[in-house]
Amino acid sequence: MPQVEHINPYGDDGRAKEQQVQSMFDAIAPAYDFMNRAMTAGLDRLWLRALVRAAASSHPAEVADLATGTGDVALALARNIPGARITGIDLSEGMLDKARAKAAGLDYAARIAFRQGDCLATGLPDGSVDLVTVAYGVRNFADIEAGYREMHRILRPGGMLCVLELSSPAAAVPKALYKLYTATLIPLAGRILSHDRRAYSYLPESIAAAPQRFAMTELINKAGFDRAAFRSLTFGACTLYTAYKL
Repeated sequence: MPQVEHINPYGDDGRAKEQQVQSMFDAIAPAYDFMNRAMTAGLDRLWLRALVRAAASSHPAEVADLATGTGDVALALARNIPGARITGIDLSEGMLDKARAKAAGLDYAARIAFRQGDCLATGLPDGSVDLVTVAYGVRNFADIEAGYREMHRILRPGGMLCVLELSSPAAAVPKALYKLYTATLIPLAGRILSHDRRAYSYLPESIAAAPQRFAMTELINKAGFDRAAFRSLTFGACTLYTAYKL
């Protein structure tokens, strides 16, 4: 199986992976939130709560939410961690437009800044944040280990990393049902609702090829983190990873 870094949304069309990912998310931004709710039957809300609970335990003052997308994680962190300032970074301006629209008028919106940028080169100063979060974005990185190294760089000593990522169930029956669902129904629904033929075929391909569970924690530790651990959610369909910077 090819490494996830070598799986591109639109195949070998001459563009770098980050350019293809940016184009894909710009294209599906209008349908993204609806598709997330529909594909997960609302379970994404439970997974988000698990991430926020873990993240809030570190009591951060400064947070970087990478691959922030339409802003669900950044908004949830601002809502649940009083006083925390959150910088949400994403390649896709289409997704960021949705995030800014969601934040508009909220009483905690002033503590959130959304900006376009590459998660492998955030432009944030060394040791400038207490917490880094990523939800469903790591497998889209052109170089996952480089992404983790960048997260390690911007974290202060003692800072926490929280990563939420889709994964394949390990048990036989859930795994078989999951494969059927992701290989057939998700691409079909994606083509109909998002009008992008490749985006929701790329999704199961990238999940299957991405490092999972122990392989992912090994990669996190290799990038310099300490105490990398994972917790499986919903029979392993999603995994929450945590780690710390010494």
